[in-house]
Amino acid sequence: MRSREATLLVLILIVGGLALWIDFAPDNRWLSRDVSTRLGLDLQGGTQVLLKSRDPNVLSEDMQTAETIISNRVNGLGVSEAIVQRSGSDRLIVELPGVTNPDQAIETLRSTGKLEFIDTQGQPLQEGARVRTSGNPSPSSIQSTQGLSGTSAISPTEATGPIYNSITDGKDLNSSAVQPPQVSNQPGRAGFAVPFAFLGASATKLEQFSSQNIGKPMCIVLDGVVFSCPTIQATLVGGSGEITTGTRADAERIYNQLKYGALPVTFDIESSRTVSATLGQDSVQASIIAGAVGLIVVALFMLLYYRLPGLLATVALLIYTAISFALYRLIPITLTLAGIAGFILSIGLAVDANVLIFARLKEELRRGKSLRAAVEAGFDEAWPAIRDSNASTLITSAILFIFGNSFGVSIIKGFALTLGLGILVSLFTAITVTRTFLRLIVPLRLAQNPWMYEIDEAPGLEGQREALA
Repeated sequence: MRSREATLLVLILIVGGLALWIDFAPDNRWLSRDVSTRLGLDLQGGTQVLLKSRDPNVLSEDMQTAETIISNRVNGLGVSEAIVQRSGSDRLIVELPGVTNPDQAIETLRSTGKLEFIDTQGQPLQEGARVRTSGNPSPSSIQSTQGLSGTSAISPTEATGPIYNSITDGKDLNSSAVQPPQVSNQPGRAGFAVPFAFLGASATKLEQFSSQNIGKPMCIVLDGVVFSCPTIQATLVGGSGEITTGTRADAERIYNQLKYGALPVTFDIESSRTVSATLGQDSVQASIIAGAVGLIVVALFMLLYYRLPGLLATVALLIYTAISFALYRLIPITLTLAGIAGFILSIGLAVDANVLIFARLKEELRRGKSLRAAVEAGFDEAWPAIRDSNASTLITSAILFIFGNSFGVSIIKGFALTLGLGILVSLFTAITVTRTFLRLIVPLRLAQNPWMYEIDEAPGLEGQREALA
């Protein structure tokens, strides 16, 4: 028994230490990963983009599909709590909190995600050049012009020049084969690679063309722009291969464009502007103060009413807070004011299990049980109530999350996510952390004093204290 508690204590200390390291990681990095706190548009501002369909008579079903694809792309950019919503019959409003490179985000949102391999008759093309292909004869690019009001107006320009024959058709791209960026292992091609694969006729054509043109260039075109013209080194068996870039940011952009499919609607950027925080730093500070006050009040209640177990529960609550905040940064979860409210609410819910356990513990001590037996009985008898209450809250959180996801209500999603995650972490701290602490204090003489449990008489404690003396 003591060996098991010692092992659990070491595990708790490791998990708590890692959580604190992530919470206060130097330069907001942990294991080469960005773990900075992400705030929503209401707390830190960001970019708002208005997309307009080129076809004024676009079908409602196509706009709905485009809205879903753009939402997926936004999430792929690492921007959670973003808002993508319809405006009229042919427009989409996209709000991106904390976006530091609006131009790149705009290109990712607007691009169709059409990947082509073209035959240039052995002649390499300049990277970045906009070309016409048999599969995309009229590609357009985004150009920004300065309007009279001082804001940027963005208009498309058409590509000119010869039409190159497409070896592949973008619709044959197997999106399930498009994998997240990984470090390239190709000789002489340092950087990051995005694996891909084509299906059907495109896969057959790509395999045949690569086998017949080894040593010659074959240009890769993404949305009408030449990405690269690598020399064919080997046959692309089954029409699969990888696109290599020099930076992870470029690789992630390409991955998002390919993974989430081609847009069924061609959009122009009608407007793009930077918006300020709707609530601002004052709300963040007020939320932090509210969370701190909540923690202090809950800790005082536990200490005054449950004393020694309350002290242990307070320590467990601090561990809970550290782990929850670390998970928010690690996942990551973008915090809006609603998400912060869910976190603060979960702090109160986190002590519910401890209240049930400690109330039962006091009853068992009054009945004359030893401290060890009372501790075990307290957890065993309280567990059904803890399980059912937390399960009902998790079900409610899941319903809210599904509702928010289905109707695009990101505020509800943020609240449900932080609340649900808080419930899961609180179960760990109540059942594992608090229980381990209580089991470790059982042999201590100080723990045999009835005053430590806010009760007048406890025959089991008196007998055990005399035995320890």
